[in-house]
Amino acid sequence: MQYLKQAHIIFVFLVCMQAKAQDTLRFTLPAVIELAQKNSPEAVAARHTYRAAYWNWRSFRATLLPSLTFSSDPILNRSISSVTLPDGSDSYARRDQLSIDAGLTINQNIPFTGGNLYVQSTLERLDLLNENTISYKTTPVVIGYEQNLFGHNQLKWNRKIEPIRYTEAKKALVETLELVAARATYHFFQLATAQTNFEIASYNYANADTLYQFAQGRYNIGTITENEMLQLEINLLTEQTNLMNARIEVDDYNQVLRSYLGINEAVSLVIEIGDQIPVFIVSVEQALTLAYTNNPEPETLKRTRLESESAVASAKSERGFKADLYVQFGLTQKDQELKRAYSNPLDQQLISIGIRIPILDWGVGKGKVKVALSNRDKVYTEIEQQQTDFEQNVLKIVKQFNIQADKVNLARKTDQTAQRRSEVAHRLYLLGKSDILDLNASISEKDRARRTYITTLYNYWNLYYAIRSLTGYDFEKERELTADFQQLTL
Repeated sequence: MQYLKQAHIIFVFLVCMQAKAQDTLRFTLPAVIELAQKNSPEAVAARHTYRAAYWNWRSFRATLLPSLTFSSDPILNRSISSVTLPDGSDSYARRDQLSIDAGLTINQNIPFTGGNLYVQSTLERLDLLNENTISYKTTPVVIGYEQNLFGHNQLKWNRKIEPIRYTEAKKALVETLELVAARATYHFFQLATAQTNFEIASYNYANADTLYQFAQGRYNIGTITENEMLQLEINLLTEQTNLMNARIEVDDYNQVLRSYLGINEAVSLVIEIGDQIPVFIVSVEQALTLAYTNNPEPETLKRTRLESESAVASAKSERGFKADLYVQFGLTQKDQELKRAYSNPLDQQLISIGIRIPILDWGVGKGKVKVALSNRDKVYTEIEQQQTDFEQNVLKIVKQFNIQADKVNLARKTDQTAQRRSEVAHRLYLLGKSDILDLNASISEKDRARRTYITTLYNYWNLYYAIRSLTGYDFEKERELTADFQQLTL
């Protein structure tokens, strides 16, 4: 027993020194969520994903606007090359020339047809260095149009798909931030549970030590049996082990939460659990409407449907008759003087039609169409199932949340009652009016009720942020959830 007392003193000293070895930061759940939405890996990744989606959207919109391009391809050619003479024979001639050109081109994509309309102006200068002569060729203006007549118009499909993709990205960012809040809540209550276990273990250890010291006197005068004395000693050793394990658990979950929040300093986090929870009832109909309006999943399903339909259209266009149209009208002139090269320009026209008709492809085109149709039908089926699952998930979460506040209140009352019952059992045992079995049972009930209350409180906040992530709506304050999209794109 002397050994047990010395071990107890050393153990308490080590636990206290370890608890004071680090600085302490106190956190409430809102503070943890705010920091997580700023520093957590998921939040940082979500903001980068949105930025990428934003600039993809900007790039797509730019393809619908006119573009202006300057081009130049100067060439210095000093070489001996083969030339064909008028009689058909070949000979070698020395080339000693400098060719310089410059052009401005305005391009405009036409989404309705998928073609490209352009306006171009060019100037070319040719220097024959061995003859010391200069000539110019000008094209003041050329208007052209190129079009795949029966091909796949990807630009038309992109006009349908890309706005949905960008809207999906905006909603996904809001959803992710709420999922980060739910994840932060999980880590918060992990540490809260560990700290609660440590508090329970500390209280039970102190209580077991008190009972053991008290029982020694009773055992010496013969009022309790040796069996009961040994049971109290086992209780003390068990609680000592529990306290050591609880201390390790607190340290582990401290590290996990610090890492998630981006806190690099070796500080000890202390969780402050608030007993107050917002109490409100969520309408199932309103939640479903808001989920379809604000959640990214309906946008994802819509985009997936369009992409499957675009794939079918592409497969069909590749299978059949194909033709390319190229039309160009403009003015051109040449002269040895630049000024006269712009005088009295001549007309120039160019019309080209390329035709490709598959005659025998052994069913390759037909097979691609069949595959695309099968994939589209599969997507349709999956979308219907995902829509059903989405609705059922919203209904399930809302129903669970609407009763969770009552569960929290019941768990709180149970915790308070179990605490009082344990105190009564403790007093009765000290007075000799109760046995060790009833005392141990009351302690177990007290500990179980406290842990159940913490778990029930976590379930409430987990459901709270699950509803917010699904609906993109703050039912407590009755407002839409959003993010600072403008700040993210600076």
